[in-house]
Order: sequence, then C-alpha cells, then structure tokens
Amino acid sequence: MKRPDPALIAPLLALAALMTNARASAGELEVLHYWTSGGEAKAAGALKATLQAKGHAWKDFAVAGGGGDAAMTVLKSRVVSGNAPAAAQVKGPSIREWADEGVLASVDEVAKADQWDAVLPKVVSEIMKHEGSYVAVPVNVHRVNWLWANPEVLKKAGATMPATWDEFFVAAEALRKAGVIPVAHGGQSWQDFTIFESVALGLGGAEFYRKALVQRDASTLTGATMEKVLDTFKRIKPYTDRNASGRDWNLATAMMIRGEAGMQLMGDWAKGEIVAAGKVPGKDVLCAPAPGSAGAYAFNIDSFALFQVQGADKVKAQKDLAAAIMAPAFQETFSLNKGSIPVRLGVGLDKFDDCAKRSGKDFADTAKAGTLLPSIAHGMAVPPAVEGAMKDVVTQFWNSEKMTSKDAMTKLASAARTQ
Repeated sequence: MKRPDPALIAPLLALAALMTNARASAGELEVLHYWTSGGEAKAAGALKATLQAKGHAWKDFAVAGGGGDAAMTVLKSRVVSGNAPAAAQVKGPSIREWADEGVLASVDEVAKADQWDAVLPKVVSEIMKHEGSYVAVPVNVHRVNWLWANPEVLKKAGATMPATWDEFFVAAEALRKAGVIPVAHGGQSWQDFTIFESVALGLGGAEFYRKALVQRDASTLTGATMEKVLDTFKRIKPYTDRNASGRDWNLATAMMIRGEAGMQLMGDWAKGEIVAAGKVPGKDVLCAPAPGSAGAYAFNIDSFALFQVQGADKVKAQKDLAAAIMAPAFQETFSLNKGSIPVRLGVGLDKFDDCAKRSGKDFADTAKAGTLLPSIAHGMAVPPAVEGAMKDVVTQFWNSEKMTSKDAMTKLASAARTQ
C-alpha cells in the first residue's frame, strides 16, 4: 500500500493530537477516510477543528491509495472483527450494503432538526438512507461530465470549444493536425468509463443513461443508441497518445494545462491540479459540460456512513459530526479546498470559480428536471461487483482491435446482470 506523504499528513496528525487531549468528557470519534492529498487534507482539518470546538476528540484513521479501495479493505476487516470506526468514507450503493448488514446507525434526529430532506435533492438523500432513515451524510458533489481545454492550444489549432460530439471530433482533428495530442487520457478502467458514460449521456440523453446504466435494462443496453454510443466512444481512442496506458488522471490533466494536449474529459476534481498550477478554472483553462450533456449532470458524492457505537459520549460525537458536515460553512470550506461544490442546496457560491458556479446552477436545475444522475465510473449507481464487471467490458472494448460495438453491447448486458 502506498504510504501517505508525511508532508501532507503531519499537520493533520498535530491537529489530531490536540483533539485527543480535549476535555475528558469529550466523545472520541474515530473517522476512517482517504483524504490524504493537499486540498483534501486541508478540508479534513477544517472538519476536525469544528469537532474540536464542540469538545470531541478526533481519532484520525487516514488510509491512502487506490481511490478508496485500500480504505474499504481496512474497513471490512475492522467491521468483521467487531471494531468498526464511528464513521467511514463510504459512497453510493455500498452504503446500503453496509446497512443491510445491520451495522450502521441512524442520524434521523440530526437530519430532521436540520431539514436534510428539504436541502438535499431527493436522488441524493435516497442514497444516504436505508429503509427511510439516514445512515450516511453527504459532504460535497463533483460533476463528472466535464470537458476541459487549453484555450491557447485551441486558438493555435484554429479550434473552438465543442458543444456536440461532431464538434468534438472537428476540434480533435484540428489539434492533431497542429501537432498536439488532442485528448489527454490515462488508460485506467475508471478513466475509460468516465469518458464512456459522458458519451452515453451526451448522445443518448438522461433517460437513456438511466435505463441503460442505472436500471441496466437489457433491451436498452443492446439497442441502436448504445451501438452509436460505443462507436463514438471508440472514435476517441486514436486521439489519445500511445503512452496513455496506466497514466494517472492528474498527469493527464497536467499535459492539458501545459499545452501538450488540447482537451480532457474528467470530473471537476481536475480543478485542484489547475489551481495548483497557478491557473484560473474557467479562464486559463476552459470548462464546459461534456459534449451534448449540458442538460444533465452525472454526480460523484463523497459521504460518510455512520457505524453503530457504544456510549452516550460517542453517540453525541457522531451526531455532532453529522451536523457539522451538513453545516453551510463547512460545505463551503470543504468544496473550496477540494474543487467540488456543496451538496447542500442554497449555499452561496460567491467565493467559487466560474466552473463551480456553472456546476452549482446545473446541479440545482437538473435536480428539479430529473436529470441529476449517479456516476457508475465513480461508485454511485450500481453495486461494486456490477460496476467492476461493466468497467472491465468498456476497457476491453477501448483497447481491443477486434471487439465490435455489437460484441461490447452483448458483454455489457451480461456484465449488468452480475450478482
């Protein structure tokens, strides 16, 4: 397992030590998470400080690496041994799987007092509930279906920011002729699927996406629209570079920022790299919904599942944690550090960049329109086993010279039935 960078976690450890020395009546709160990068660590520190102010001791349990995979392995071993943390960073259908095991705690008391049902889109609140009770709390929301582009590179190539997939390929060809890598990409299954679901959303629309990739309807997965989606998805591959295989997403983002590549299809966590490079999202690097998907929003939400704890002090600390996470001030602070937007509706975005402001408006609009949709690529839509099987098919198709779109459709339909 990759070890966390000491330079990133040292300040957090110091803060955690201060909290451990909080007054004796405090409730100890052990929190398992995988926020170990710079911006995430700052955001986690803000949450710790909030809990410290309420008199609780924070026991930090940060597990780096694997986009949370390593953390989930540790969590399983802790729960099986009867030593679950008070809260753990868990998302999407995995929340319900833990709830089905009978190990999660309800925080309905907090949710009702703060009117979570009124300030969260229903599609979000339903993910956080089990049998009608809140057992998890959402922290933020990322939009997955974004297109990023270097405006200087586009200008030199005589290309414009595309709004449709036809325009996307016109821009990609212009960039290729200008001697620039048209699309920055990292050949990892989740990155492949991020592009795939953006194509599905842009070409098929929200209802097609929901039927095919969330409800996993067999006829939709094997229909004419899915064939067109797969054909279009495969057309993108030649516009990536030969060294893409295995590349981390942030390195691909850096290629686009430096002008080695013109565009990237990636969620808005890319803004962390853009800001770190001294650039302003929406100005120095352009942002727009992925081609064709302006009226829909594929989301990725960080959240904490709350595990059953013993002792009134620990229960109180757990409830205070839930309340702190949903507080407007923390929602703002966390997302400013992480590049996301508040998941709580109605939080002001005056301090946010132009891309975040667009994201916030679209988040609210799509919630009303019914086109706010969970991302499969980022663990929000289907059970983990199904997600893994579908990702495998998409990556095989992306890399295969022989697999046809019809072949891939058949395999996708089969993967969608994985138990």
